[in-house]
Amino acid sequence: MKRLALCAATALALVWGAANAFAQGTFKIPFTFQAGGKSLPAGVYQVGPKDNNQLTLRQETTGKEFQVPFTKRLAQPSPPLAEPQLVFDVVGNFAPSYTEYVTDYVLAEVWLEGADGFLVHTLKGAHKTQIIKGQKAKQDVAARHGVPSYSPYNRGTRLPIRQRTS
Repeated sequence: MKRLALCAATALALVWGAANAFAQGTFKIPFTFQAGGKSLPAGVYQVGPKDNNQLTLRQETTGKEFQVPFTKRLAQPSPPLAEPQLVFDVVGNFAPSYTEYVTDYVLAEVWLEGADGFLVHTLKGAHKTQIIKGQKAKQDVAARHGVPSYSPYNRGTRLPIRQRTS
């Protein structure tokens, strides 16, 4: 009985880990923003979890990766989001010149398909929010064309398994 419970717990952990490992989204961010204490330029970013306490933001044009810590996981809303989302806190700022008003965008939350959210930053006081909707992570070429990719059941080949027809 203990062995069955251990196997079930291991399987559940693997499924949960696999779902989070593949939860990614691609976002076109039209403004310079702050994340994890860094200022990042506008652009297209692929966002996904790195480990138990960091996210990776990969800028598509340059390939640069930025590691952003998160403070806690957020439970999925009900019903689940249909597409990935980034939530930014929008704050007014007079720095650096103190003569002109600048709008700062601070990454606050990350929501990826099929996964709990990530709380990146909490801002106290009055502020607005801006939501950027993203696209689901790109599938590999084989999957888009209905060809199964590598599977341990097809003996390590990347060739599709042929179906017998009568």
